[in-house]
Amino acid sequence: MTPSGPAKPARPARTAEAAEAAEAAATVIIGRKVRPGMERAYEKWQEEVNAAAARYPGHLGAEVSPPTDLQPDWVVVFRFDSVAHLQAWINGATRQRFLDIGEELFDGPGTQQVISGGTQPTDPLVTVVVTHRVRPDHVDDFLDWQRRMTEEESRFEGFRGTEIFRPVEGLQDEWTTLYRYDNAEHLDAWLTSEKRRQILAEGEKFDDFRLRTIDNSFGSWFAFEENGREAPPPSEAKTSIAVWVGLYPTVVLLALALSPLKWPIWLGLLVGNLLSSLIMSFITMPYYVNPLLRRWLRPSPDESRARTNAVGLGIVAAAMAFWVVVFYLVTRQFWTLP
Repeated sequence: MTPSGPAKPARPARTAEAAEAAEAAATVIIGRKVRPGMERAYEKWQEEVNAAAARYPGHLGAEVSPPTDLQPDWVVVFRFDSVAHLQAWINGATRQRFLDIGEELFDGPGTQQVISGGTQPTDPLVTVVVTHRVRPDHVDDFLDWQRRMTEEESRFEGFRGTEIFRPVEGLQDEWTTLYRYDNAEHLDAWLTSEKRRQILAEGEKFDDFRLRTIDNSFGSWFAFEENGREAPPPSEAKTSIAVWVGLYPTVVLLALALSPLKWPIWLGLLVGNLLSSLIMSFITMPYYVNPLLRRWLRPSPDESRARTNAVGLGIVAAAMAFWVVVFYLVTRQFWTLP
């Protein structure tokens, strides 16, 4: 199903090969509740699991999301270039060995949803993943009911689209539906609405479902698309460094621009923080940081990780040295700030 909802700006047309690659891609979303006090041990364990997954054929990326107010579990998203490669990882002995080692980290069983094909959200959205068990003789009724659900969802403010995915043979028996809103408040308005309760009542025979909310709040700062594949954000360490690369020149340039106004510090920071957030989201990250650090933030699977990191950190050092020299000359040689 093609996402519905308000129209978005058109993207460049994809080639047939790129579209085929996107259609073949497969994603698994795994949620687990970590025992209190074992968060650090879990993060170390998950890093080792992600590293092992990266060595499997067809691996495109992994993303780990810690719990939030919307999302009580730790959520891990693995993306592979095909269902077969994803299935090899999910069912492989390597992953099973890690599950046996890490079992003591978790409080109860987890959840897992597999999505074959479709696209990954690159806007700062809140995504809900719903899985349904549907009897084969009820499939047509289920699809009609889902269309009715989508029609009503699309009338609510903040709705950004729905996708529905059939069961994936060998991995899961459930149908998976994704629907997205622009923020948590608009999502909650739909989830608690009387209209949704009415439609759920109409689909009483499809009441065997699980719902999971995933907060993608800052995904748009690191949105990449290449060969029809949209990748999750980079690691937290790379994310922090990349934001630093963009934040330093943004903040200093704003300080220089606002300094003639001679505002008190509380007002200057209030306005400056607002402007820097907007500039980072719409200018600095998409047009400066992401193109500059693209190969480091999203390295090719064929490239050496050590070489990629060395080149990427070298670019970071050079960029920051450039800005340091520029701002030193501006503020000490050409213009002395009060």
